[in-house]
Amino acid sequence: MELIEWMTDTQAGALLSTILVSMVPVLELRFGIPWGVAMGLPHWAAFLAAVVGNMIPIPFIIVYIRRIFKWMRRHMPRLDRLVDRLEARAHLKGRTVSKYKYLGLMIFVAIPLPGTGGWTGALIAAFLDMRLRSALPSIFGGVLIAGFLITGLTYGFTSIFI
Repeated sequence: MELIEWMTDTQAGALLSTILVSMVPVLELRFGIPWGVAMGLPHWAAFLAAVVGNMIPIPFIIVYIRRIFKWMRRHMPRLDRLVDRLEARAHLKGRTVSKYKYLGLMIFVAIPLPGTGGWTGALIAAFLDMRLRSALPSIFGGVLIAGFLITGLTYGFTSIFI
């Protein structure tokens, strides 16, 4: 119980919980920034924590996801359908990105809608065989743009309704 109280009652706890929430696929910073603000963080702190949290898993996804999927197919055949869906999703979304390469990847990640974001961008980069040092700045740029958009929307919402 003390950990939960620390995470909800302290600034450091709010920062950590915002980082953790932003690391979760699908939620990412689209949920992390409003979470941080709801936990009492200033908008700028929620933005920074969410960007950091969103970016932590990205290099690992780009470098290791193909190996992880291969291992999952070999040792967990029940998850083949899930792996197939994730690979198909990455290839489908990758078609649009591949036309514009790194700029396309950044724009894709920057769009704060379901099915876009850092995790999907990292999957696309991995399946398009983009090098980490080239894909990472594009994904980071997209995460920053999405973060600014979500922070602006969160600020507008909180100034109107709270």
